[in-house]
Amino acid sequence: MDTIQQADAARPVLEGPDIARVLTRIAHEIVERAKGADDVVLLGIPTRGVFLARRLAGKLEQITGRPVPVGSLDITMYRDDLRMRPARALARTDIPGDGVDGRLVVLVDDVLFSGRTIRAALDALGGIGRPRAVQLAVLVDRGHRELPIRADYVGKNLPTSLRETVKVQLTEEDGRDAVLLGLREPAAPGGTSRGGAPHPRARTGPADPGRPTGSSPVPHRHPAARPPRPPTPSRTGQRPRTRRTGTAPPRPPGPATTGPRNRAPSTPRETP
Repeated sequence: MDTIQQADAARPVLEGPDIARVLTRIAHEIVERAKGADDVVLLGIPTRGVFLARRLAGKLEQITGRPVPVGSLDITMYRDDLRMRPARALARTDIPGDGVDGRLVVLVDDVLFSGRTIRAALDALGGIGRPRAVQLAVLVDRGHRELPIRADYVGKNLPTSLRETVKVQLTEEDGRDAVLLGLREPAAPGGTSRGGAPHPRARTGPADPGRPTGSSPVPHRHPAARPPRPPTPSRTGQRPRTRRTGTAPPRPPGPATTGPRNRAPSTPRETP
């Protein structure tokens, strides 16, 4: 299923006018919390986070009457899944001329999911300068956090399941403004998704034509195919060994040596 078919099957939860109102509200919240936004610097996370940051900068300029520095922050080399995914192209990092030291940096992204992208952005920002504070603004927060990260400015909280996908489309990149909610692409037979990526639980190696794909092989041997066990040669002239148990076997009764009945009769002693 290509991207166009996925977009057609998805359900829109935000349209163009909704996104515009959401960004206006976030801009007012930034001005209120920053007390004028005099030292605010907006850094967008590529790709769509950069476009959202530029839109926010324009709305902040309309509210405050002053231009707000805006740039981009590439996090590719700081991701923790570089070894698990194919190599990707590096994006551009553009820091305003005044830098970020002592400034209030607002990171801007489109969707907040597990929080690992924001963790990578914090690591990348630490190598550039030391801001006074760092805040986060996202268009959609879909939950399922894996790290203790929370957004300061949220356009829409969208409860989702792990089987669902959230796709943000912007005019600068996709030709229209929308937030689409759809179902995750199912894995195709053979342990691979329809996009060609291997399924995380797929088995690797040659397939067995005698069993279904994706099942683990179970060794089976017919009883007739098992070789017979050679008989143990018997030992002649030896008593069979008995297994010792907790108690000793009783002894056979023998002749008693004491007792009045078994005592030998005494002969009378002759008197002189």
